[in-house]
Amino acid sequence: MELTQIVNQLQLDVLSGGSLNGEIRYGYISDILSDVMAKSPKSALWITNQTHENILALVYFKGLAGVILPEGQRLDESLLMKAQQKNIPVFSSKQSAFDLAGQLYGLGIRGRM
Repeated sequence: MELTQIVNQLQLDVLSGGSLNGEIRYGYISDILSDVMAKSPKSALWITNQTHENILALVYFKGLAGVILPEGQRLDESLLMKAQQKNIPVFSSKQSAFDLAGQLYGLGIRGRM
């Protein structure tokens, strides 16, 4: 499913966007960065409650499609500027991580291969 379709279906707030045209087949949910680094599939959409700078580095170096922050969480302004400079898609949702994961699954997005 196209990332733009997911953004529209889940009514995500786009905080920072790179290319939103990529095909998303996988998702991953974890707040443990080493877990995401070791187990998330490349080009996955990641749901996390973490809001510090390391999440941007992980998305960038792991080649993830973007990160969704649940429950209305936001990055601070300096981190948003870094995300924009590196074209890292960052989204926010008022929904819980659990609800977001369920909706992604309903859209055909699956976990690890």
